[in-house]
Amino acid sequence: MAVKTHVWISLWFLLTAPVIFWDAFYCFMRPRSMTGGDLHWIWEPYGLYQEVDHVYGVESLQRNDGFPNAQSFMNIVETLLNLTYLYLAHVSGATVAPLIGFAAATMTLWKTVLYLAQEFYCGWCATGHNDLKTLLVFWVLPSGLWIVFPGLIVYILGKDIATTLGTAQRQAVKATSGKKN
Repeated sequence: MAVKTHVWISLWFLLTAPVIFWDAFYCFMRPRSMTGGDLHWIWEPYGLYQEVDHVYGVESLQRNDGFPNAQSFMNIVETLLNLTYLYLAHVSGATVAPLIGFAAATMTLWKTVLYLAQEFYCGWCATGHNDLKTLLVFWVLPSGLWIVFPGLIVYILGKDIATTLGTAQRQAVKATSGKKN
C-alpha cells in the first residue's frame, strides 16, 4: 500500500528545513553570530531580531540562558524527523512515514506553545519592550506560523493514521470472521 502524502506538508517540511538550521546555528554560534561578531554577516537579519526578542539577544547570552540553545537543539531534532518523513514517504514508501511526520509536527507545535507560554508567564520579559506593530510583525506572526502549520499537519496526518488503522481493523475482522475456532 502506497504512503498517502500531501504536497503542502512535504513542501512545509522541505522549505522550513534550511530556515530552521539557519536559526538554530545562529543560537549555537552566539556571540559570533550576533551584531559585532565575525560571523554576523551570515545572520544579518538577526541584528534586528535580537532586539525584538531578547531570548536571541545579548541579555540572554550574558545570563547564560540555556533556553535558546535547548530549543535550537529540539528544532534540529524535529527537522531531522521532518526530513526522515520526506525520505520515508517519497523515496522508500515506508508506511511508518505518517507517524514520523505526525510526531515531528506535534513536537514543533508544542515546543512553540511552550516558547510562547514561557514568555507569557515571565511577564513578557523578552518581548514586552516592543511596540504593538513590532511585536505583531516580528514575533506574533512568525510564531503563529509555527503553531498553525504544525497544528494542521498534526490534524491531517492524525486523520490519515486513524483512517489507515480503521481500514486495517476492518480487514483483520473480515479475515478472521470467516475462520472457525
